[in-house]
Amino acid sequence: MPKRPTDTRSIASASGNGNGSGIDIRSGIVSALVVRATELRVPTHPWFAGMRVQASDFSEPANPPYLAYREACRIIQRALDTLPGDGHGLEQGARQSLAEFGLLGLAMLTAPTLNDALHIGIGFAPITGAMLDLTVEDDPAGVAVSMRMRTHEPGLEAFLCEEFIASSLNLCRGLMGKDFTAERIDLAYPPPRYAARYSEMLATQVRFNRPSTRVVIARRWLDLPMPAANAESARQIAALCRAQMPSEQPPAGIVAAIEQRLALQAAEMPRLTDFAAELHLTERTLRRQLAAAGTSFRELHDRVRERIASTLLVESSQPISQIAAAVGFGDVRDFRRAFKRWTGRLPGEMRRQCTGCLLIQRC
Repeated sequence: MPKRPTDTRSIASASGNGNGSGIDIRSGIVSALVVRATELRVPTHPWFAGMRVQASDFSEPANPPYLAYREACRIIQRALDTLPGDGHGLEQGARQSLAEFGLLGLAMLTAPTLNDALHIGIGFAPITGAMLDLTVEDDPAGVAVSMRMRTHEPGLEAFLCEEFIASSLNLCRGLMGKDFTAERIDLAYPPPRYAARYSEMLATQVRFNRPSTRVVIARRWLDLPMPAANAESARQIAALCRAQMPSEQPPAGIVAAIEQRLALQAAEMPRLTDFAAELHLTERTLRRQLAAAGTSFRELHDRVRERIASTLLVESSQPISQIAAAVGFGDVRDFRRAFKRWTGRLPGEMRRQCTGCLLIQRC
């Protein structure tokens, strides 16, 4: 079996339009919920109150509009609050077939083996509007596809995991035949009242209250050739998938937003993970977005501290020890070393030079 990365992630993050941060996603899940509500004669207009889209925008399920991640979360939660019954994720995922996966399904179908197809599916998942962070990892039994939301919303996460697992198993059966089954399914949440339906609908062992949510696929499936494997077709379809991938460019203003937050916490030691949580992003996604903007969290932190320290040195008479504390340094020696690294000058040198310049200007 060819070697594969043990951590292939697919991030479908939030939008930078005021409803979240990151990139917009195709709202196929919302579209399917609208269809389900229509079947059940449940009004959908309350789901979209205050949103930039309406139920009528989902009249073509094959071509749903794009939504911000936070928008999609709110709409889905409203849908789950109003739809009768339960297990909607299982029901919705069970309806998905290879055809519903479109270009991604073709890319997987033409891959050499199921192992290759799994990595292609996770790598290009954002083109389907995936709302989970997905990871392919090695497992003693074979491989495991792990998933989680980047925001802590237990009820919504259970729905998204149900939908993803059910639809993915249907996809694998479409690729490998009706006999395909997962080795086991671990879920990081407690069993719901309809837990018995999991094993029935997913046709495999299901365990609740596990450390993480993951689908384990046995090694015996991984090297099996795909029925329609074709190297040239796979290459062409992969190029089309890459063209449809959401932009990795960070949303406008994310650097400024972080700098503003850092300035408010200059005397503290802020953590990247806290900023990511505020912006409804994973730490990894925020790092990548800052890298795309040509910077990093540490660089921004240093830049803000340098700016504040320089201003205090020039415009105030505070002792250097107080200025050091104001920008998060408990030891003056550490502050001097850092300031020298930032500016090429020691704090005292800058204060003397700038004070001299001010005196000359006044004269």
